[in-house]
Amino acid sequence: MIISYYDFQNLPDRQAQYDFVITHGRLISERTTSQSKYVLYEVSNFSVELIYDIFNNKIIDINVFENKTSHLNGY
Repeated sequence: MIISYYDFQNLPDRQAQYDFVITHGRLISERTTSQSKYVLYEVSNFSVELIYDIFNNKIIDINVFENKTSHLNGY
């Protein structure tokens, strides 16, 4: 499903954004630290990073990148 960066940012709430990414995003990469797991997805023409608390197994934050390649150095 295609969605614009602007429309994604204007989804009703964070939960709607999480659900959209998990359902429609394409997994690009992931990395784990001692407390968190960072999962990078491609969504339409932008990227989304979901940050999970690995101890509670829940999403704790989201980062949305308008440019698909500018943030890949961290992965």
